[in-house]
Amino acid sequence: MLYVDVPTRPEFLALKDKRADACVSIYVEATPLSQHVDASRTQLSNLFSNGRDQLEAADFDKRRLIELAEHIDDLLDDEEFWRLQSHSLAVFATPDSLQTFRLANRLTPTVRVSDRFHLSPLLRAITFPHAAYVLAISENMVRLVEVLPDTAASQVKVAELPRDAASAVRKSSLNDRGHSGRIHGTEGQNVRLRQYARQIDTAIRPMLAGRDTPLILAAADRLASIYRSVNSYPNLLADHLGTVSDRTSNDELAEAARQTLDQTNAQEISKLQALFEQRAGMNRATTDISDAARAASYGAIETLLVDIDSDMPGVVDEETGAVSFAEGPSALTYDVVDEIASRALSTGARVLGVRKADLPDNSSLAAILRFAA
Repeated sequence: MLYVDVPTRPEFLALKDKRADACVSIYVEATPLSQHVDASRTQLSNLFSNGRDQLEAADFDKRRLIELAEHIDDLLDDEEFWRLQSHSLAVFATPDSLQTFRLANRLTPTVRVSDRFHLSPLLRAITFPHAAYVLAISENMVRLVEVLPDTAASQVKVAELPRDAASAVRKSSLNDRGHSGRIHGTEGQNVRLRQYARQIDTAIRPMLAGRDTPLILAAADRLASIYRSVNSYPNLLADHLGTVSDRTSNDELAEAARQTLDQTNAQEISKLQALFEQRAGMNRATTDISDAARAASYGAIETLLVDIDSDMPGVVDEETGAVSFAEGPSALTYDVVDEIASRALSTGARVLGVRKADLPDNSSLAAILRFAA
């Protein structure tokens, strides 16, 4: 089983705004198989050693460095924490605090040291969903299935979820005449199916309230259309799984759902790539780091795609957005692309973490601007 605690948007924004004399960001390969977790602990220890070397090279206060190391050592010694893992682990430490997130996506092992946290890899986890719920509906049954990456699917128990369509509307047949006097046949069935769908929506609403997890329908076209007409959950995906039966297993549903998620994510990236090309012809798009830094500093970025594995050390002027690149990472610099992403977020831009292959011209970012440069 995967143990996932992806940061909420307020948590992410709090990390983005954090400043300290030392902010150490570490991304570690992890595994849900507890018998193999020692490799992750060793990797965390080694990456922190690299970060400590950077701080020592910058003459960081020795007492503060000891306090920082104590947080990492405490985490390394926490047997219960390491028993419950996912595919990646993000660790954000200062001499005064430590925060962790277990992530379902696989991230490149990294350590960054600065006066602020390195968050671009974390963007991937909150940009595109890696988990979903499948709502499988037929006239004979309904089930809600939780889908997580690379693990067995599980059926979720939902109070008040109807067993089937006929019992939901308290009829022996969907063709019984209703109080409104509507006729039998297809029109009458649609009336009953809509009542059935409304009960399903009411039952799952409390469980999904406040979540942003995608919901994927598994139903025949007719029933899928009817359910959409009464659905109240805003994260119901447009595509549905229409080639399933009551005998389709939960794991089969999960596999189909993962393919749907991949297709949805790819479609979103494709739309943004097309929009970038369109705006580029209007001088409202750029892949240039310096131009993007200035645009982010002045609130000119509407949408920003960044490479989650970016490695471009330097600093960005707090007021003008002018970029000064460095020869290599150190405790006195940070990743410039990460800083651009943070500034864009602060001015209301939509920021997505993607792979480098999704960006034009092998660039590290792609900025779509609110107005012409």
